[in-house]
Amino acid sequence: MKVSIITIVYNNRETIADAVASVLEQTYPDIEYIVVDGLSTDGTIEILNQYGDKISRFVSEKDGGLYDAINKGIKLATGDVIGFLHSDDIFYSPNSIALVAEAFEAKNTDSVYGDLLYVQRANTEKVVRNWVSGDYNRQSFLYGWMPPHPTFYVKREVYQRLGLYNTEFKSAADYELMLRYLYKHQITTTYIPEKLVKMRVGGKSNVTLKNRMRANQEDYNAWRINGLNPPFYTRFLKPLRKLVQFI
Repeated sequence: MKVSIITIVYNNRETIADAVASVLEQTYPDIEYIVVDGLSTDGTIEILNQYGDKISRFVSEKDGGLYDAINKGIKLATGDVIGFLHSDDIFYSPNSIALVAEAFEAKNTDSVYGDLLYVQRANTEKVVRNWVSGDYNRQSFLYGWMPPHPTFYVKREVYQRLGLYNTEFKSAADYELMLRYLYKHQITTTYIPEKLVKMRVGGKSNVTLKNRMRANQEDYNAWRINGLNPPFYTRFLKPLRKLVQFI
């Protein structure tokens, strides 16, 4: 089973080498690695060029933002399964993708997800938040649950059948897609009770209070555009669920 891993980057020379090295260190043998760059101007492209054919596909051109670049990467992918490692992130261990592939093969599932650690930007050994996902229960979406997007791997045929990321969203297209796939269309999924990714703090939707409020509105819109009507408390419980991750 081929696994396509997509990295999206724009002007991030500080951490892009860590992300690439994390992919190249994976023990799983059948990986297609795709890097989509937004035409960086800070030296990121020069760093990426050093890896040569160790990167399966490298595209550097202007795009319409993060989710447009993600969609571009999905369209380039030829793997049976597709996942993402963003340019600020690293895999928790060299066996992360082996665990993903094992779950797909053992469970014959449409998707898998695992646990995630938020870490400090300067010291990825320093844990800030511990996101333990837990077993899947469709009703948990009503109580603000979602799987960590960087650990979410999906069969390519699901993307072809149910559509890509909605680029109308600025920060919640990942939530909308997972809600659409898991809750609305009820694709099958399997929880891997292992840490799969370390994510540096400072995500786009959490940088400021204004951004957090906009993200909360987008979360609500994700239900609305899918013709779904959650209870009033769903949009408020979703950010509150993050508090337990600091304990």
